Amino acid sequence: QAQLEESGGGLAQAGGSLRLSCAVSGLTFSTSAMAWFRQAPGKEREFVAGFSRTGGYRNYADSVKGRFTISRDNAKRALYLQMNDLKPEDTAVYYCAADRSIITSSLRYANQYDYWGQGTEVTVSS
Repeated sequence: QAQLEESGGGLAQAGGSLRLSCAVSGLTFSTSAMAWFRQAPGKEREFVAGFSRTGGYRNYADSVKGRFTISRDNAKRALYLQMNDLKPEDTAVYYCAADRSIITSSLRYANQYDYWGQGTEVTVSS
């Protein structure tokens, strides 16, 4: 059974930075699509950034492009999200997601992912 565990959330000021990590077990990490989603209070879960199964393709939501960077370390079985120039609208619970068979064109769709972490909360103050 796959397990995903996020860490690194917390409180940051606008303009600041945070780095989220996701530790993965029970899954062939190197050939799984990996992504970060977030969900703000009262809103639907939304795609933030993701890697294709091969890791050769990365995609970002327009709202974070140029500020956030997704990376993965296959040897450590870890996914990261470096978040710079944080804004109050980035406040949300951030989730790590994984799937073994998702196609690249479906990376942005939460319902395509089989495995999820419990989430880590990020709060950005103005």
